[in-house]
Amino acid sequence: MAGRVALVTGGTRGIGAAISRMLKLRGYTVAANYAGNDVAAQAFKEETGIAVYKFDVSDNDAVGKAVAQIEKDL
Repeated sequence: MAGRVALVTGGTRGIGAAISRMLKLRGYTVAANYAGNDVAAQAFKEETGIAVYKFDVSDNDAVGKAVAQIEKDL
C-alpha cells in the first residue's frame, strides 16, 4: 500500500470525511476535495492532517489542474 494516493471527492465532510479518514488509517496518502466550505475544510485538515483541495468536480479543466497540483504536492 505504500506510495498510494487516494483522492476523495467531497472528502472533508460526512461520508467523504469518513472515507478519507479510513483510507489514511489504511496507509494511503489522502487528498480530500471540497467545493465550498473553507472553514470546515481547514478544520478537517487541522484535525486529520489530510491535504484539502478546493475545486469543482463538474469542471473538467478545474479537475485537470487540481489533479496536476495533487500529483506535484503528494
